[in-house]
Amino acid sequence: MSELTHLRADGTAYMVDVTAKTPTVREATADASVTCAPETMAALRAGGVPKGDVLAVARIAGIQGAKKTPELLPLAHVIGVHGASVELSLEEDRVAIRATVRTADRTGVEMEALTAATVAALTVVDMLKGIDRTVAIRDAMIVAKSGGRSGDWVRPEG
Repeated sequence: MSELTHLRADGTAYMVDVTAKTPTVREATADASVTCAPETMAALRAGGVPKGDVLAVARIAGIQGAKKTPELLPLAHVIGVHGASVELSLEEDRVAIRATVRTADRTGVEMEALTAATVAALTVVDMLKGIDRTVAIRDAMIVAKSGGRSGDWVRPEG
């Protein structure tokens, strides 16, 4: 990258004007995880968390987070979130989260996918912190994107 698109020559930040860009189908996927103590993982598997269905609440929170991204990130564009899925799975020592967001708009949805994954992770922490002070959000990252001028990209393994 030779220049930063959100900075003017004098170094001040601004929102890039995408008005002239043609809308295209775009998709992005992001991952995050929440590590937990073994007893917490057992409570999740047994449905014994006092605050209720952690995965269901986190899934909805993540979808809501994708739709609220421009309210949280000052230079993010308001775009149509036409599809959003947030999947959570119980692994050995963590809750794995994968969020995929789709649009047919003028700019990508990488930040919407990352916001969905991290808001879902925050929700897991919020619902578990009363029974496990060791919960921690780990490895939040964009893992793939498609569409737009820069084309497709997948995070290399490792």
